[in-house]
Amino acid sequence: MSMSYQLEVLWCRTFQSVLKIGNYFMGYRMPQYLEGPGKIRELGAFLKEKNINDILVVTGSGMIRRGQVQPMLDGFEENGIRYTVQAYDTTDPTSDDVEAGFQTYVENGCKSIVALGGGSRIDCAKGIAAKVVHPKKKVSQLQGLLKVHWPIPPFVAIPTTAGAGSETTVAAVITDSATHRKAAINDPFLIPKYAVLDPELTVGLPPFTTATTGMDALAHAVEAYTNHTYNTRLENRLAKEAVKLIHDNILKAYENGSDLEARQNMQRGAFYAGRAFTRGCVGYVHAIGHTLGGLYGVPHGLAMAVILPHVMRDFGSAAHKRLAELADVCGMEGRNEAEKANAFIRWIEETNAKMGLPDGFDMIKNEDIPQMITWAKKEANPLYPVPVIWSRHDFLRVIESIRK
Repeated sequence: MSMSYQLEVLWCRTFQSVLKIGNYFMGYRMPQYLEGPGKIRELGAFLKEKNINDILVVTGSGMIRRGQVQPMLDGFEENGIRYTVQAYDTTDPTSDDVEAGFQTYVENGCKSIVALGGGSRIDCAKGIAAKVVHPKKKVSQLQGLLKVHWPIPPFVAIPTTAGAGSETTVAAVITDSATHRKAAINDPFLIPKYAVLDPELTVGLPPFTTATTGMDALAHAVEAYTNHTYNTRLENRLAKEAVKLIHDNILKAYENGSDLEARQNMQRGAFYAGRAFTRGCVGYVHAIGHTLGGLYGVPHGLAMAVILPHVMRDFGSAAHKRLAELADVCGMEGRNEAEKANAFIRWIEETNAKMGLPDGFDMIKNEDIPQMITWAKKEANPLYPVPVIWSRHDFLRVIESIRK
């Protein structure tokens, strides 16, 4: 073990110890939320009651074409709420997308934001909100920790997937249009004021999207729980409840997309997981996964599904106790913590296989790996309180393990 590595570990753990104390002053909260089938149609009346008007609606072009946005807009019109729609075709939000949305916000005199879509749409809307309070800054200048500083406009998040949890998190992951690097804006001011959890919005999801977004939510909960340094009892409880909800419902939702109970449970699981990692943080699964999305366009949830078991297994005994506790929540058996932890990791892999997800990627290029490691380390260290602090060699070993 080199001296430089020991110093890096010391720096990371010292930083995390200080941030653990600082977290008590961060003002974490959960959005007020409406939950249940058809709640999207009630949003207009709800916002009128809250005196929220002049809305920038951030959504996807495909959702508009499929008519998924119209019930909400009809509710706005019935309640005299003025709105402007900004629709996107891109899969993941880019800095150019944020700038375009910000210009629409300014040009139309908007005063609030409603994001309707998956995590990418909500993240883009958060980026726009951050620009509203820092109009002269580039997106790259807002990425990082605690750079928003000021309250954003009234913000409503409406997820149409059960995965990202962006409707309750501090984070907005944006890809730089020039460099293709993915990085997050992290600030408690980005937590939406309100959220709508309407399972009807997820009924039309393709099975693949149901699978990958569900595994994204699982990665949030598992990483938050195995990190544990920043957690209070609330984050630990929410992470465990999220894992239980996902364990019991992901295959039901995948196999029968019209199962509203399973869909609702998956939405709640994603919401709880999002709130858990808002304080508890994610870890190396996300750090590596973001590089795959930025360089190769790998869907975020797919990256999470593939990488999660590899990272958890590589942590070894440092993660066994916490993984064993998650296994207990799911009713998995084992004679000791190691057996239970391994049973939980196998369940992840078996669930991926049942949903037709791959166990690795064939697009990773040798020449890209040094950049992947650099980006992943920069994202994760010293912020993420992972069970084991990795060196570049450790990142290399795990990246090689996910290559086909």
